[in-house]
Amino acid sequence: MPYNARVLLLLLLSLILMAESRRLGSRRKRWSEPGETLKPGKKIIDGTKTRKLKTSHLLRVDEHDFTMRPAFAGPAVPVGVDVQVESLDSISEVDMDFTMTLYLRHYWKDERLAFPSATNKSMTFDGRLVKKIWVPDVFFVHSKRSFIHDTTTDNIMLRVFPDGHVLYSLRVTVTAACNMDFSRFPLDSQTCTLELESYAYTDEDLMLYWKSGDESLSTDDRISLSQFLIQKFHTTSRLAFYSSTGWYNRLYINFTLRRHIFFFLLQTYFPATLMVMLSWVSFWIDRRAVPARVSLGITTVLTMSTIITGVNASMPRVSYIKAVDIYLWVSFVFVFLSVLEYAAVNYLTTVRDGKDRKLREKLKEQSQTLPCTCGMPHTKTMMLDGMYSEADANSLAGYTRASMAAEDPSDKQEQMVVHLTLDNESTETKKKGIRSFRIIQNTHTIDTYSRMIFPGAYILFNLIYWCVYC
Repeated sequence: MPYNARVLLLLLLSLILMAESRRLGSRRKRWSEPGETLKPGKKIIDGTKTRKLKTSHLLRVDEHDFTMRPAFAGPAVPVGVDVQVESLDSISEVDMDFTMTLYLRHYWKDERLAFPSATNKSMTFDGRLVKKIWVPDVFFVHSKRSFIHDTTTDNIMLRVFPDGHVLYSLRVTVTAACNMDFSRFPLDSQTCTLELESYAYTDEDLMLYWKSGDESLSTDDRISLSQFLIQKFHTTSRLAFYSSTGWYNRLYINFTLRRHIFFFLLQTYFPATLMVMLSWVSFWIDRRAVPARVSLGITTVLTMSTIITGVNASMPRVSYIKAVDIYLWVSFVFVFLSVLEYAAVNYLTTVRDGKDRKLREKLKEQSQTLPCTCGMPHTKTMMLDGMYSEADANSLAGYTRASMAAEDPSDKQEQMVVHLTLDNESTETKKKGIRSFRIIQNTHTIDTYSRMIFPGAYILFNLIYWCVYC
């Protein structure tokens, strides 16, 4: 190859190498941090690939047996508890339970988790580390259902301090039983309790206590229920004994609820009162209007039965009498008595009409042979053509057919005048004898007395009822 050609080839190769080196240098500057100057011979370290110290190594989780409690075979481990009630979701009278969502926090010290720290700052972890260390086995006594929230992840927090103190918090929804007394329902107050206890560790191994006394329980001011007014939250603690396992520390969350009465006034008490008052309308309806009074009575009785059935359907089947049962059944008795009152009125009216019909027929038969009684002194005559007053007919109720038919024909004029007239003296004595019978026989009088007795008795019952239960 000629010498010139070799020189040109070397120049070309040197130009290519210089261009390539410049391209690589610009790429390095592009990916380096602003203001950083690459020095020749300096090694670039990728921070994402640096090997860090694992949490398990820092807390020495693998060096200890966390299946045993702290200070095993030593004194009981003190575990403080505090609770923040997030919501009181529901109260069920039928199932006798309540549902509550709360934040449950545990505090204890485990020296096995102590770690060195220059800043004395704690470390916070999620629920994955909880499975590797010892935590208190607290459960809810008398709970029916409970779960830890897991949206979007398990709502569990673990915070470890350099000296070994641990805070373990979780968000729980629990449904627990509540023994309710409905003897004053719906004018009642209920006290429910949520109980916490260690499942495995007795008081010799684990001492469960409220961390800050009564201040260990906090509630949200926005908690409200549709049927209840939350009066008070408070905490207590005591020992619980099991014959097969021993004594356990038990913590109590007590809250008192007072029922709102206004809903039951609108749905139960007012309708029942209106039905009783509606049954009294029949006392002002004419006794001969049988369809009107019977249909009104049956309607009120059936309506009261529907109200009683509706109230009992939303209540547990208890074996004692509730306050609302007393009110509804007394109201039902008043409605039923108004129906019986018309039955009595109708029966007495029928009996009286039958007697009047017989007496009218008898007087018509005798009017054909009676002489004139005009001009007789101290007597009151009565028309015998069938048109007579009710008072005159009642005055003849004491006379029998035999006494009128056994007289001698010669004295017929005198005797008939005696039987069909009343002098002043005999009228006064007979009024005293038949006064009580007239009250029963006069159906108008029964309705008149019922218009006063029924409302008065029901008002008296309401005064006694509300004074006792309010």
